[in-house]
Amino acid sequence: MAGFATYPAVLPVLRSAWGLTNTDAGLVGGAFFGGYMLAVPLLVGLTDRVPSRRIYFIGCALLAAGAAGFALAARGVFSAAATQVICGAGLAGTYMPGLKELSDHVQGPRQGRAIAFYTSTFGIGTSLSYLLAGIITHAGGWRMAFLVASAGPVAAALLLAASLPAPPHVAAGNPRRLFDFAPVYRNRTAVGIIAGYAAHCWELFALRSWMVAFFAFLAAAHQGARAMQWGGPALAAAINLLGPPSSILGNEAAAGRRRRAITAIMCASGACALAAGAGAWMPAALAVALVALYFVAIMCDSAALTAGLIEAVTPEARGGAMALHSFAGFAAGMGAPLVFGMLLDAGGGEARPAAWAIAFGSLAIVSLLGAAAVGRKST
Repeated sequence: MAGFATYPAVLPVLRSAWGLTNTDAGLVGGAFFGGYMLAVPLLVGLTDRVPSRRIYFIGCALLAAGAAGFALAARGVFSAAATQVICGAGLAGTYMPGLKELSDHVQGPRQGRAIAFYTSTFGIGTSLSYLLAGIITHAGGWRMAFLVASAGPVAAALLLAASLPAPPHVAAGNPRRLFDFAPVYRNRTAVGIIAGYAAHCWELFALRSWMVAFFAFLAAAHQGARAMQWGGPALAAAINLLGPPSSILGNEAAAGRRRRAITAIMCASGACALAAGAGAWMPAALAVALVALYFVAIMCDSAALTAGLIEAVTPEARGGAMALHSFAGFAAGMGAPLVFGMLLDAGGGEARPAAWAIAFGSLAIVSLLGAAAVGRKST
């Protein structure tokens, strides 16, 4: 995860250096999730056939190559987007394959809790990525930040190679075709949860992609405000650290009544999105607090959605279901930063509070649509 948030963390610097519009910036941010979306059906689907850790090692290699490529070769929108696609494909080879390995080895009542702890590490990695990028960029520039981040996946691969036992034997038999997702489509509960996860990821990755830029707007609008003295990347890192406990506690609260709890959380998240957008007119400290509250609301349903999917499908269909789940989520993640940036431009640019309110308001609509999908009764 070392390079996951490097681009959004250095976005204000790149936007100035390359003369990017908000739409350009959103395109590069969305390319990461485009790479994930394209790779995940293959890489996660393969985990029903081969040991997951083999896919994980491939993912680590792609993550390292993408981050190093950005450091050495990115010169503008298209070269930056190309390297972000490689990084996204790398995350597709690590995140869900790692979860598949975990869910195959932890069964019974502990499984939901184990999944919550696993998914919470995504937020920890994101926070450290923001923080690392901010520190390295300040010390040695944005290219050095990407180059240092490329070492993280290498370390992850070495750690797993040293600590995991030999790959488990893959049972012989008649495995389903690689892209056979029919059993998932027939499961109405699973389809609703996947749609809800897409809405969750739309909100989450739009906020993560534009959080530092929003804090830059607040710093410019409230020069000298104490709340902005940390700097945007550090504030984003601190807020992202709220994700792991929010995800774990949200999953615990949803146990036994998962769909009802997720629906309620997503409705609350929509209200928080509107409040965060209104923060563009408020004092800096209050605006930052509202963004933090919105982030907590988003993260409260993260693990609950993924655990709900695994509970809703049979073990033999788990890899395919997780591939669709992740595909839908990161397809939303690909579009969300771009649409958010387009709405900023349509609202008059990042210097106008109304533009931020419009962009955040669009996230509220997505959250309510996700709640409706999860809460829909199965027939």
